[in-house]
Amino acid sequence: MINGRLLLRDEIHRIWSDIDRSEVIHEAYHVEDGSLQLRPAHVDLAGWPPGEAEQYRPILESCYDRGGWFYGLFDKDRLVGIAVLESEFIGSHGDQLQLKFLHVSRPHRSRGLGQRLFGLAKVEAAKRRAKSLYVSATRSKHTIDFYRRLGCTLAAEPDPALFELEPKDIHLECLIE
Repeated sequence: MINGRLLLRDEIHRIWSDIDRSEVIHEAYHVEDGSLQLRPAHVDLAGWPPGEAEQYRPILESCYDRGGWFYGLFDKDRLVGIAVLESEFIGSHGDQLQLKFLHVSRPHRSRGLGQRLFGLAKVEAAKRRAKSLYVSATRSKHTIDFYRRLGCTLAAEPDPALFELEPKDIHLECLIE
């Protein structure tokens, strides 16, 4: 049985030790003239890239310290999914919150856990009075199709700072009803 709860700050390191990020990507999206274009791609992600934990752990800890929302799903005692919602508002109207992180471990994918985490993040964002979620997502077909099924669309105005950080990502937004 999968159980969920808020993560503690000292559990952030478990993202990289517990979650299997591996995936084989055969197609990837690109943005051309304001629309998504699918192209062949051949990427075998064997896990987290070298240095990723060292780079992102302080970023996530800082997010946590600012009041970010960290929700984990557990299979027994193992972290198998996580969603992180940034606490600082962005966007031209200052009414968007970034879904900073969402991952489900490979053996637990295609079970609705990502959808569950996304839904919980939307509920939390609504409680914080956000009008939409902002998502900077990897270009893989699987990832972008996942977000599109949940109602995400290309961001009308990509956040300049986030776009500069991740110009190859697909920048999406999802209205909160």
